Parts: sequence; structure tokens; C-alpha cells
Amino acid sequence: MSTTVSPSAKAHRPADAVSHEMLAKREKKQQETAAIYDAYSPAQLQWKNVDPVVAIFLVVVHAGAFAAPFFFSWTGLATFFVLHWATCSIGICLGYHRYLSHRSMKLKKPAEFVAMLLGTISGEGTPWTWSATHRLHHNRSDQHGDPHSPLEGAFWSHIMWLFIRHDKEQLNRLYQRYIPELLDRKMMSFFERTQGLWLTASGLTIVGIGYLTGGPYGALSMLLWGFCLRLVVAYHSTWFVNSATHLWGYRNYHTRDESRNLWWVAVLAYGEGWHNNHHAHPAVARAGHKWWEFDATWMAIRFLEMIGQAYDVDRRVPCKEQDDPMKANDIEPDELALEAVA
Repeated sequence: MSTTVSPSAKAHRPADAVSHEMLAKREKKQQETAAIYDAYSPAQLQWKNVDPVVAIFLVVVHAGAFAAPFFFSWTGLATFFVLHWATCSIGICLGYHRYLSHRSMKLKKPAEFVAMLLGTISGEGTPWTWSATHRLHHNRSDQHGDPHSPLEGAFWSHIMWLFIRHDKEQLNRLYQRYIPELLDRKMMSFFERTQGLWLTASGLTIVGIGYLTGGPYGALSMLLWGFCLRLVVAYHSTWFVNSATHLWGYRNYHTRDESRNLWWVAVLAYGEGWHNNHHAHPAVARAGHKWWEFDATWMAIRFLEMIGQAYDVDRRVPCKEQDDPMKANDIEPDELALEAVA
């Protein structure tokens, strides 16, 4: 006995199959999204989830920072200032933040290498982790899923969020979702694999220079001033952007989150304190949009542009160029399109 299938049944089967497949993919994507958001929830901060490497390292460098005043040297002080500017302004603000996370400019290979090198020795993590976490922050700013919203507590947004341990599966999910275009870039992969080696080598180099110029005391002074204190001040400069600039300050733009412009954070973080400006227009290379909002990192970008190492720089000042000066171009709450962040 043969079975015949009507033409209408044949026509509907592929559509039903496609519809089912689309629903399955959508459900899987929703589950992955929820997993990413949940991984950064304060509820995850339990003893079993504490990252021991991060915890021990932060305790040690903070202890070294407190000891630094007792082992002062002019060489150590100079190293502190030079490396603080180089790693924070060029490595983090320009390299990891405006270049990688938001694609506010393009860099020639020499400038890209220097920026990534300085970013890795800042001690603030690898290029992939930093940029992916930051894009997640913009996507979910001051909502569930934001890695460091002060609405969950000022202390949480400033430092406590860093202590959560994330396994490889969680990180890979984050990378695939938020930085897919960075995963195949050879230079990013190189620094991703070697970040710990560069950070260690920078510390040993600093100690070695201190020993050559001042013996054992000089080595200790350089370790405490050029490494420990420099890292700690740089950390808190960056962390104040996460915490303070979502709590205090003024707003140039109507954004969907609580971002603010805060002058003293802008001083400490080389322009990053003009945070409401940045959240309103993330792809713009300059963070200061008013004449008084000085942005030291923007000066560095301009210099690189002058010598031909930076190009396609997004130099807009939206509050001067758009019809509604307070209109923001930040991301919609549930939008995942990376072009809105980059």
C-alpha cells in the first residue's frame, strides 16, 4: 500500500522545519545570553567562585603600594609617572578602550604593537578580556548583565566584581558574542597568550634597572614605586570610571544609563572621566565634547595621527554637530549589534 503526500504537505514541511530550526537557534541564543549576563551577577561572588590569582595579586600589589613611601627614590618616582601615563593613557585608554573596544580609529602596525604592549603591562588583563567585558558593559550599562554597575553597590562596581572566577567556557562565550572580529587577528592572539610573560618581564626589568642604578635599595624602591604603586594607582584610576562616573557629575547627553561627566576622574584617567559623553557616543575618539573638558588621550591620538600612525579617526563632536545637542547614540537595552558599540 503506497502513501502519497499532497503537494500542500510537501510545501509546508520545509517551512515548518525552518521555523522549528529558527526557534531552536533563538532559544539557544537566549540561553547563551542569559548565561553571559548571569556570569557577572553579584550573586556569583562566593568563596568557591573567587579567582585566587586575581585576589592574591591585588593583595600583594596593594601591600607594596602602602610600603612605597618608606623606600622613596627619585628614579622610582620618575618611573611611576612615566609608566602610569604610558600604560594608562596609551595602553588602556587609547589601545584597549578607544581602539579595540570601540574602533574609534585605526592604527598602523608599529603603533598597534606599542599600544597592545603597554596595555598588557598595565596589569588590567588581556586584550580580548578587556574589550569583550567593556562591550558587554556598554550593551547592558546599569542593567542586569553589566559587569560593574554601581547600582549593585559602589564597592561592587569599583573592585569586587573583579574577584569572580570565569572558566574557559564562559570566556569563550563572551568572546564569540562580543569580539568575534578580534579572535582571528594575529597580534591580538599573540598578546592574549603572552600577557602574563610581558607583565612579569616588565617587573623584572624595572627591578633590574633599579639595582643597576641604586643597588638593593634601588631595586626595592623601583619595585614598589615603578610596579606596585603604579599598578595600584592605575587600577583605581580605571575603577573610578566604573564606579564614580555612574554616581556623581553632570550630563551633556540624555543616555539610558546613569553615566556622568566627572572632572577629577577625567584628570586621573586621562580623559575617561567624561563618561556621559562617551556612553552617549561610544565610537567618537575624543571623550571631551566641551571646550573645558580636557582629554589627554585625545592629544595622544592627534599626535599619532600627525605622524601617520593613526588614521580614520572619528573626530566628531556630536553636541555641536547634531540638531538636538543632547541626543545620545547609546545602545538600546536589548540590542546586541556591535556596530552600536564600535
